[in-house]
Amino acid sequence: MQSFISELRRRNVLRVAAFYAAAGWLLVQVATQVFPFFDIANWVVRVVVVAIALGFPAALALAWFYELTPQGLKLESEITPAESITRQTGRKLDRWIIVVLGLAVVLLLADKLVLHQAQPPAPATIAANAAGGDKSIAVLPFDNLSDDKANAYFAIGIQDEILTRLAGIGALKVISRTSTEKYASHPDNLRTVAAQLGVASILEGSVQKFGDTARINVQLIDAATDHHLWARTYDRAMKDVLGVESEVSQDIAQALQAQLSPSESNALATLPTRNAAAYDWFLKAENKALLAVDTEVEADYRAAEEDYRKAIALDPDFALAHARLAYCQISRHWFVWRLSTDELAQVKAGIDRALLLAPDLPEAQVALGQYWYWGFRDYDRAEPAFQRALALAPSNFNALVGLAAIQRRRGQWPQALEAFGKAAEIGPRDPYILAALGETYMVMRRYPEAEQWLSRSLSIDPNGAEAVDELLTIHLFAHNDVDGARQLVATLPPGRRILYDYVGGEAMTLTGPWVYPDVYERRFDQALKDWDSAATATATARQRNERLAARTVIMMMAGRQSEIRGDCSQLKATLTAQAAAEPDEPAILTGLSWADLCLGLGDEAVRAARHATELLPLEKDAYFGAYYLNGLAQIDAWAGRPDEALQLITRLLSIPAGDYMSLGRLRHDPLWDPLRKDPRFRKLIAVDEAATGPAKP
Repeated sequence: MQSFISELRRRNVLRVAAFYAAAGWLLVQVATQVFPFFDIANWVVRVVVVAIALGFPAALALAWFYELTPQGLKLESEITPAESITRQTGRKLDRWIIVVLGLAVVLLLADKLVLHQAQPPAPATIAANAAGGDKSIAVLPFDNLSDDKANAYFAIGIQDEILTRLAGIGALKVISRTSTEKYASHPDNLRTVAAQLGVASILEGSVQKFGDTARINVQLIDAATDHHLWARTYDRAMKDVLGVESEVSQDIAQALQAQLSPSESNALATLPTRNAAAYDWFLKAENKALLAVDTEVEADYRAAEEDYRKAIALDPDFALAHARLAYCQISRHWFVWRLSTDELAQVKAGIDRALLLAPDLPEAQVALGQYWYWGFRDYDRAEPAFQRALALAPSNFNALVGLAAIQRRRGQWPQALEAFGKAAEIGPRDPYILAALGETYMVMRRYPEAEQWLSRSLSIDPNGAEAVDELLTIHLFAHNDVDGARQLVATLPPGRRILYDYVGGEAMTLTGPWVYPDVYERRFDQALKDWDSAATATATARQRNERLAARTVIMMMAGRQSEIRGDCSQLKATLTAQAAAEPDEPAILTGLSWADLCLGLGDEAVRAARHATELLPLEKDAYFGAYYLNGLAQIDAWAGRPDEALQLITRLLSIPAGDYMSLGRLRHDPLWDPLRKDPRFRKLIAVDEAATGPAKP
């Protein structure tokens, strides 16, 4: 052994080992400390570490079998003792080892004194903005490692339930699922992800379901350093998997040193059900409900509701399933098709059952709030439910959004901005919320801020039609920038530009925002061409009515209503029947009023438009109510009632209604041509004359 060690020394193997170890350690430090500074992906660091590790035995083998000579590398067995220069090579290696160690000391000092101070601002900003310092977290989508990919719903459900439970911890800021769902389960650059989400820590995980057992792996990572704060594997029989979300949530709270109140501890420890089969159906229902929210297709909603009912049939005391079923039903009522009175009563019974079983269940309070809001526009009853949900779960995204929405409809604009702002903090990558915040600024005529938020929304979802529509409106009505509006339209997929379900209220929503740049420039033939190119064969009856309504408005503005009286008669008959079937739907009356105008029935047109404002007055809905007041002003103008039209215009200019009423629009939009010769109208728009130039004739 002594002879072997001597031979290692003679061949400089030990020196090579020392030099390689020192140099390898130095390279690893450079990779781990310097690479993040330049936002180099973490996988590059891993490649460096693996390459260094694999190279170590190769370096030792080279040192043993070969010797460096003035003529280059030669096999050691071919070199005579007289030719060997191992001593000189050894001294050179000693010097190189000293140099490498010196560089290591310099790097350590630089890390402490320079790099540590000069890190990109994202982590510091993240920590400063997170509630409770570093107590902020994003739960990324969990990997489905099951052989059966149909079990993806299980991984999604486990991740979502963990997120929901974490949202109930007041000491934590928890990012919404809507902002994390587009990320990879294990992204290469956590620092970038954390900066985008505004958090200091990231939870990654995977779920593997096989037979009657499941394995859940989770790891909590400090995003600023990419170091693991905590990790654990949970192996459970399926009948015992119900408590995993509670265990994970409690472990995370402990790892982040988030202080739990007694009520929060009790909520985390409470199982939603003890029936494993019921829980499995619940997770399937949750996955289908997420799909329904995206598609807004009635069949998708009903599929989710059916699975919720299967869960409840197995466990009638499953409060969370009762609450989520009710939420799904009332969402279908608002976004797809109105429920009957009996169906609404069943929704309320489900909510009451959930609250009886679990009075402090946040999801039941959210369902109650949406029941009163979406079901009846009863904001006085909806608000306490949302506030109660937020008291129970401060990061409950749906409660924040619901609260913001009813404050906007109440006309409580500063409060709505604050609530939408809080929603944007926990949903920083949710294009809908960013667009809603931008739209609220737009209504308040704070156009520069509106553009900032709407542009952020589009940077996340370039195909976000709502944000495009709203930015287009600002280009037209605030800046008279028709070219900019037309460029925005070009970004939309062709299918989105035609046959959409209109909200109603005023003429622009009937024509479709994407054709309005042409309308604005009086290129009526081009606007009609866009609608005439629509594929009506596969359209629904409502969409075909929208096409007729759009063509009616455009032809009226073009002065060609005599050419479409037949279409107008058809539209009037259809919408009259529809209004009788849905007497509480004001949007139908907008199209009906234009059909009446086209047929020369001015008084009937005014009655229909006025009735729409009575169904949704400003006092009931300050947000959408202004649409219908604007629509009535337009009908008054075209029905030869300038006094009434000007009175409404003056009122709309004095309140938050900047999405559809502005001096710029009054001056340029052909929709207001019937008033152009009225001296009162010319005096009104003259206020804007100096800023934007003369109005079009």
